[in-house]
Amino acid sequence: MLRRDFLKFQVALGAAALSGFPSLLSAQTRPDLVVAKGGPGPATRTAVDALGGMSAFVRRGQKVVIKPNMSFSASVGRAVTTHPDVVRELMVLCLEAGASSVRVLDHAFRDGKQPLEYSGILPACEAVLPGCCHNLTRSRHYSQFNLSNAKDMRANAVMTDVLDADVLIACPVAKSHSSTGVSLSLKGQMGLILDRGCMHGHYDLDTSIVDLASALKPALSIIDASRVLSTNGPYGPGKVLTPGEIIASADPVAADALAVSSYTWYGRSIKPRQVAHIAQAHARGLGRMDVENLNVLRLSL
Repeated sequence: MLRRDFLKFQVALGAAALSGFPSLLSAQTRPDLVVAKGGPGPATRTAVDALGGMSAFVRRGQKVVIKPNMSFSASVGRAVTTHPDVVRELMVLCLEAGASSVRVLDHAFRDGKQPLEYSGILPACEAVLPGCCHNLTRSRHYSQFNLSNAKDMRANAVMTDVLDADVLIACPVAKSHSSTGVSLSLKGQMGLILDRGCMHGHYDLDTSIVDLASALKPALSIIDASRVLSTNGPYGPGKVLTPGEIIASADPVAADALAVSSYTWYGRSIKPRQVAHIAQAHARGLGRMDVENLNVLRLSL
């Protein structure tokens, strides 16, 4: 972004925020990607506001599903789950935008509430909207769904609540992954289906991730890079970086690409094209990985 354009954006953002109507920012002014540095909750709000506010993604009366990482029974410091302040702030923003319902869902690796409780996400969500946060592991919560644009995985059972929702929001933590290199917005969608095993054993994992992304498209992707698990993901423990950043975009491919470009993974820098599912998603027109050609706004609280 040129300096003169950045200054114009800052003036517009400040005026809109003061007026309480950040969504009044024009589409021409909005960036493709926002990186907000600060506390996880305030940085999430700032990043969403810079994209036009939650009302740019959620209209009054709509049903929303938020998909964080909350599969593992681990504390916030391990960086294997989304920071609870990020999830809480997204819930509040959706309710402020007039959402009729907000559900926070994941398919954890064990039954029960323990993973949700250990992550801190369950108590954070319950404080805002009791009964909204769930670990869905049973088949009765899923409906068979055909992936019409798939190249490999052509069907799977998807959470019925997701299929019924008007808006899907992805909010993964930024972490490494032993099978796919990284786990971000695209990879995180695996937590919305019943049978993940087939993606590892029956199909090509990266291709099936893109197949899923072609059907389950988040309206908004918020990558929690307040902590980044740069080695030994997805379970950890591993090396945890602390950028203190939130990445936001309406394009999950661009959000993932920027996260890959911004941090070191396994002790080295890698490019988005080196992550197979990101490169495939770009090639299939699901988003853009050429972040160097996109409008990236960086804000510090």
